[in-house]
Amino acid sequence: MSGTPPTALNEQAVPVEAAIAETPQVGLLHSPAIRKPATIIGIAILGLFLLVAIFAPLLEPYDPNAKTGAVFAPPSPAHWLGTDDSGADMLSLVIAGSRVSLIVGFAAALVAMVIGGAVGLFSGFYGGKIDGLLMRITDYFLVIPDIPLMIVIAALFGRRLGNIIIIIGIIYWTSTARLIRAQVKSVRERTYVRRGRAIGAKNSRLIWRHVLPQVGPLLIANTVLTVALAIFAETYITFLGLGDPSLISWGKLIENAFRGDAILNQAWWAIVPPGVCVTLVILACTMLGQSMEDALNPRLRVGHLSVRRFRLRTLEER
Repeated sequence: MSGTPPTALNEQAVPVEAAIAETPQVGLLHSPAIRKPATIIGIAILGLFLLVAIFAPLLEPYDPNAKTGAVFAPPSPAHWLGTDDSGADMLSLVIAGSRVSLIVGFAAALVAMVIGGAVGLFSGFYGGKIDGLLMRITDYFLVIPDIPLMIVIAALFGRRLGNIIIIIGIIYWTSTARLIRAQVKSVRERTYVRRGRAIGAKNSRLIWRHVLPQVGPLLIANTVLTVALAIFAETYITFLGLGDPSLISWGKLIENAFRGDAILNQAWWAIVPPGVCVTLVILACTMLGQSMEDALNPRLRVGHLSVRRFRLRTLEER
């Protein structure tokens, strides 16, 4: 084995930065990741729920706030999903609840993206004392338990929809900040950023023209994943009685079912439909977010390419 070349690989390794430069920048719509079955299913499910939420008043067979049947009436041709503890049509309630749940999910994810993205961007780019201060604040928010924080904020500022959105956004911005900070610290050391700083480019220009476009795909993909967390958070916040009592959401329907003893009455149709909707939307956002990350993050494509570049020699080839 002394005459064997020092490397047992058939091809030489390609540096990561060179591989990124050589890798074609595939657009989101033309990426193979978008054509995966999981991605198509995620887009279809999420698109369906968005259409239902937009056209909810036209799709509701009954007034969701009116009694249209007996209490906990089972599914029938008149009420496809039965009725709840007040005799309201469950299908109409589920359709009406999609609006509030999706609004909270997307709005809270946007709040988390803005706060976490800004903190991670400035912390990773400037470093030093700014990085230390922002990361200490992030650590403090990380160690605060979610549910007590929700209870305190809801008690102090009320249970309005806007407050719920802010509560969820405040809870979930920390993971975004740490993720973006790590990526920015890597990007700021690249050659083109150093050259821009050397010729006198301002920090604001370096951030907006060079750093942000590189971390933007990761921020977008992480935001889509945060939508799933925000919808789940809205569900259990409302289930705990901290939601807006004047609005209908999937979490509110589950809370009403438990308060009305749906389990004791074996009225599964009062609990299962909103729970299935929450599960499907979370699953769709997760699949879509992972596919967007695969399509938009060039480092993931480098990882896939590098695996195909390396091949161990067999004994016959030696």
